[in-house]
This record gives sequence, structure tokens and C-alpha cells, in this order.
Amino acid sequence: MEKKVLITGVAGLLGSRLASWIIENTDYKVVGIDDLSGGYVENIPSGVEFFKFDLKELNRIDKLFKTHKPEIVYHFAAYAAEGLSPFIRKYNYENNLISSTNLITCAIKHDIDRFIFASSMSVYGNKYNPPFHEDLQQSPIDPYGVAKFGVEQDLKIAYEQHGLKYTIIRPHNFYGQNQNIWDKYRNVLGIWMYQIMNNMQPTIFGDGEQIRAFSYVDDSIIPFWNASQRDKCIDQIINLGGIKEYTINQACEILIKVTGTDLKPKYLEGRHEAKHAWATWDKSVDLLDFDHKIDLEEGLTKMWHWAQSQPMRKRFFWGEYELDKGIYEYWKTE
Repeated sequence: MEKKVLITGVAGLLGSRLASWIIENTDYKVVGIDDLSGGYVENIPSGVEFFKFDLKELNRIDKLFKTHKPEIVYHFAAYAAEGLSPFIRKYNYENNLISSTNLITCAIKHDIDRFIFASSMSVYGNKYNPPFHEDLQQSPIDPYGVAKFGVEQDLKIAYEQHGLKYTIIRPHNFYGQNQNIWDKYRNVLGIWMYQIMNNMQPTIFGDGEQIRAFSYVDDSIIPFWNASQRDKCIDQIINLGGIKEYTINQACEILIKVTGTDLKPKYLEGRHEAKHAWATWDKSVDLLDFDHKIDLEEGLTKMWHWAQSQPMRKRFFWGEYELDKGIYEYWKTE
């Protein structure tokens, strides 16, 4: 019988890159799900058996599990607009929490061997001084982080009560080829790249002295695969990515250098976010063999070359927010 891996969010940055690696380097077949709300079908590698539907459709997930019998599930599908999530609360919880519990339900029902969940650094919130380590109590400050925290807790219950063997990975600001650069609300490096390509000033919330670490996606593909192959990763939470910190100003300066633009940053009103956020990475080295190979300038150079080859897609803009009270001025116009 063929061994199969199921990847949700297979048309996105992480899902498409992992799918390519699995097809090229293992004997597993890849089944992919994506609703194409944020990913693009062109990103999906040849060889993936692809299904377009919404993970809120529990019956369709159940049918797919019955038919294809995956052994491993990688759950990457999410709408990762952390700053926007307070203004699209219903959409956030339906897509990031309810959809995830549907997938977990089917994984339990069909005796999936391993479930790998891409959580987020957002679960740490603003309570602690970085670097954040995995043993800290989660303290999210926005609905996106709350949803990710909820899925983490549900997986722990699924393991304790039903024996679903899981690993939670908390990625740190992944970027690279196949990233959605046409969404104005998420992925700051992609937002800047779109702006520069369209002769717009790269925008920075607040003073730009917020500190983050960034992770070139391909450095984390083998670690993600290792998470599903090693028993020592079962029932573990593991930070992944970014061993060097940058201020937002520094990251923007590097991209300006890479692109050769004369555009200068445009500073906007500050927003509700963690001021400084980066994490420890030693556990990912010990358990997943993580190796940070590509620094920010090299990674942005690779991504910039890719971005210039992409079609001129229409930029995504929410025509109407669920809640506009307190919405930032910049997001009120397209």
C-alpha cells in the first residue's frame, strides 16, 4: 500500500515547499488540501494529488481520510494576519480554530500515525522578555494567537484521551519563494516587496524599533519532516527558525539594499502587537537537526528574484471588516 502524507495549506509558502521536498526525497505520496484563499495553484508541485475545499467542511475531510488513508498530517492551513485578527474575529476563529478541530477530529477517527501542527510565536504574547522558550505559559494578545493556543490545547487533549501523536512547531517569521506577497495585512517582508515592486514606499508600523527574527523557509523543511519521523518529537512543542534578531528598520534597510530601490520607509501609526519577539532555537537543533544556513540578505535576494518573475496579481483587500472600531487608518483604504 502506498504511504501518504496529507498537507493542508499546500498552495502556501510552507506547504508547497515541504510537498516538493517530500516528493523529491521520500517514497511518500502527497495529498494536498487548500481553499486557495491565500495560496495559488501554481505553487502546488507536480505530483501532489490536490483537493480544493474549505476545512470547515467536516464531511469532506472525513471522506478524504477514508479514501486516501494518510499516515501523516501536516496542518499548515491558516489565515495568518495576526494584526488584522481583532477586526475579523469570526473569520479568524472559523478558519484558524474550528477548521483545525475538524481536522483533528478526523485524524483521531482514522487513527493517523502523526499530526504535525504549525502553530505560531504569537502564543507567547507580550508578557515575557525574549527569547521565548517552549516552557513559558502561553499568553496571546490577539485573536490569532488565541486560536493557535486553542489548537495546541486541543492537540494535547487528543493525545491524552485518544492517543493522537502530535508535534507542535512554532515557526518564526518564515519567508521565501511561494509566499503570498499580494496580501496587505500579513508577512511584512512580502508586503514590502509588493510595495517596492509597485513603486510604493515600504510601510512600517510605529518607530520600527520592534525586534524580530526571520527564517528562510527552506532551512526548516528537513526539520519539519524530521518532526514526523522521530518518536522523541511526540508530545513536544518546538520553536523553529530565526537565530539572529533584527529591528524592523534593519530588515527594511536590508530589503532596500537587495532591491536597489531609492524608496524610503513610510512610518504609520503603531499597532497592538508584541514589541519584541524572538525565540530560543536549541530544542529544534537537538530534536529536529535545524541548521540556519541562509541569512536574511541572502534569503531576501532569492525571494526578490522569484518575486520579479511572478504575475501582477490583484492585491487582496478586505472590502468590509467585521469590526471597524479602532481599525488603523492605513487599512481603511485599498
